[in-house]
Amino acid sequence: MKNLVSVPTGHQEPLRPPSAPESYRRRRVLTWLAAGVPAVGATLALPRRAWAAAEPLSIGFVYMSPITDAGWTRQHEDGRLAMVRALGSRVTTRVVENVPENADAERVIRDLARQGCKLIFTTSFGYMDAVMRVAREFPDVVFDQASGYRLARNLGAYNIRFYEGRYLAGLVAGGMTRSNVLGYVAALPIPEVIQGINAYTLAARSINPKVEVRVVWTQNWFDPPRERDAAQAVLRQGADVLTNHSGSSAVAQAAEAAGAWMLGYTSDMSKYAPTRQLGAVVHRWGDHYIQAAREVLAGTWTSRSIMGGLKDGMIALEALSPTVPQALQHQIERARQGIAAGTLHPFAGRLVDNRGAVRQQSGVLSDRDIDHMDWFVEGVVGKAVA
Repeated sequence: MKNLVSVPTGHQEPLRPPSAPESYRRRRVLTWLAAGVPAVGATLALPRRAWAAAEPLSIGFVYMSPITDAGWTRQHEDGRLAMVRALGSRVTTRVVENVPENADAERVIRDLARQGCKLIFTTSFGYMDAVMRVAREFPDVVFDQASGYRLARNLGAYNIRFYEGRYLAGLVAGGMTRSNVLGYVAALPIPEVIQGINAYTLAARSINPKVEVRVVWTQNWFDPPRERDAAQAVLRQGADVLTNHSGSSAVAQAAEAAGAWMLGYTSDMSKYAPTRQLGAVVHRWGDHYIQAAREVLAGTWTSRSIMGGLKDGMIALEALSPTVPQALQHQIERARQGIAAGTLHPFAGRLVDNRGAVRQQSGVLSDRDIDHMDWFVEGVVGKAVA
């Protein structure tokens, strides 16, 4: 069938649909939030049902960008390969890459279900409407949505507290900048991205109160030329440390070319910034994919929201450069241990936004407030809208 390839082992040759990825529109996000849709991390009292699977279990993966050797989709692909290694002949996988967040996504997801996939992972936030519609049509198929927060009887959600890793990266950036300007290339102003920018800024300013973070929006999850242009824009504004929340290695390459420091995101980007990467916030999806597949095989899968973090290894600050001073490395490790143990929270204490309004006097920001975050903390230059 067009666009689909069965992959019984670690080898794959995915075919690409004809259209290119599109930006996810903020107005749709705001509509969901205004409607009171439960956020990831919420618990719904859903009926228990067994989806027992005859082996081998056919599993589909839908990727929003091409499979490159670094970035968001690369990490999901590494997770798929880890699942194949762990479960072997008990599973076969079908991969469709470069699927835009529009009607084409619904077609691809439906085609996977029609072709016999009994577990389908949709790996981009913008697929949420499409997977909800298809899940209603195929009640005997399990769907699992990355970065989503909607649940149904046969639809689960899984995500990472990305801001935990961002906090650690912010400590590095705050300790290494000399210009006091940090550059942040970001795709779209949804809460997940804003959380990361805010945690990064709070951590950096805890080290160096003079730091400011300049954000440039690209309006697309994967657009290497635009990401490169955005990186060059913040470099022109004086940034000497760059990071990004986007899907390619373009920002790492721009930092290397300019002689600026950079902190990789989603993947270790040292291949693209061999002399300039200070560390990388890396996502690890494999354990979740293995667990979900095992549950479907055993007939024990139930719908729920999964929210991972530093504690369970779904995110980590890796490949820390020896350029980072030992004292700062020790401080980062203490912060990592504190977040993992629950004694340190990135959004604890007095929080002031970048317009001077006090958002929290004390305590810890609630999960709901974090999930709906649409404002920047003090120290971020610009607005939390594109």
